[in-house]
Amino acid sequence: MKTLFSRLPPNAQGAVWVLLSGATFVTMTVLVKHLAGDYPSHVQNFYRQTGSLIVAIPFMLRSPRQVLFVPLATMPPLFVRALLATVGMILLLYTYEAVPMAEANALSFTRPLWVVLLAAVFLRESIGPSRITAVAVGFVGVLIIMRPWGAGVTLGWPHVAALVSALCLAGTITGVKSLSKDLSASSILVWSSIIGEILCLPFALADWRWPSVGDLIPLFLIGLLSAANQVLFIKGMAVGEAAVLAPIDYARLVLSIIAGLVVFGELPDAYTYLGAGVIVASTLYITNREIQIRRARMRAVEASPPEAA
Repeated sequence: MKTLFSRLPPNAQGAVWVLLSGATFVTMTVLVKHLAGDYPSHVQNFYRQTGSLIVAIPFMLRSPRQVLFVPLATMPPLFVRALLATVGMILLLYTYEAVPMAEANALSFTRPLWVVLLAAVFLRESIGPSRITAVAVGFVGVLIIMRPWGAGVTLGWPHVAALVSALCLAGTITGVKSLSKDLSASSILVWSSIIGEILCLPFALADWRWPSVGDLIPLFLIGLLSAANQVLFIKGMAVGEAAVLAPIDYARLVLSIIAGLVVFGELPDAYTYLGAGVIVASTLYITNREIQIRRARMRAVEASPPEAA
């Protein structure tokens, strides 16, 4: 079976990894929603973070000196990134507890829109009119889902939480771009897990409850699935082309609709489908635009004459 898989074209292999990543994410959110009545999002996030820390242990044991010993100047940005990840994940889990799965998933796709804005502000990346327009169109999709003009529609904290969560998690992506100049991916993963565990603890203790034996497994599964989701996605992007694989990640929107209907009896309305389509289209445009810019820069570097000795 492994031999057959290795014979597949790289993009086909990458597609499988990305689809598996989406499946683990949707499975995690199903468990989050299932446990919501007994465990608040901040308590669930503590167990999720504990599972992620367990996954990070092999990286620490493999090369502790290279992974754990980092420049002192990188600790403040590592702390800020871990804080954003902690707040972002708590709000994300709360959103999945309070909002239908398809709607929560659609709002979570606003993350690339926030990344563009944060990169422009903090990384001084230039953004042209086309990307600004795409971001604006993406947030129109958000308004369609939330439809504040609708009679009897109440915009509560879950919708605000979804957008703030996407903003915080976009900040962690921007933080990786900045930290990767000085730190390895393993160091960022390990230190984010350690700091995140410390930051999660006060939130969890504020409303702590010991899990039953039956709940202990799904709680830690949330953490393991969260870590697996990231590893599988990175693996897929490493073996395939981002331009081909990025659209496949939106399969988890379809999976979340199916899971919401089968497990919780949720059926999205037309506004959710329309708004999700607008958000997906705008983020796909931004993704493809980023890839084209990166390729153009690489071609320019390859075409430039070597410096004279």
